[in-house]
Amino acid sequence: MPDNVLVAIDGSPLAERALGYALETFLDAAITTIYVINPVHSVIDVEARGLSVAEDWHENAQDRANSIHSAASDLAAEHGIDLDTVTEIGKPARAILAYADENDIDQIVIGSHGRSGIDRTLLGSVAETVTRRARIPVTVVA
Repeated sequence: MPDNVLVAIDGSPLAERALGYALETFLDAAITTIYVINPVHSVIDVEARGLSVAEDWHENAQDRANSIHSAASDLAAEHGIDLDTVTEIGKPARAILAYADENDIDQIVIGSHGRSGIDRTLLGSVAETVTRRARIPVTVVA
């Protein structure tokens, strides 16, 4: 069994399911959730809603990250587990893999997809990239 498990979260139902799986399966492991702020989303927001959105993108993204980590911590508390949480900035798959490599992670757990439609087509599948490039076991929760 792994000692250190990294669970990628993005606020989607599948990410919550992935966290639930990790909490129920890896009872003796230290569990860390990772949320990645993707700056590409700020460009998409500016294109869709105007330049004024750009001024507050980082603060808004950090608020979203904090909210998602808070919900994850609440779910872990229901299982009697304390989580470590981390927020990174960058391309999600790359940030998840780098964090795992740099922090002695033994196992990654990720939802099969958090995005749908045009976002998935334009930005690719994070779960697929993590699965293909990880040097450690990856559990994909559907």
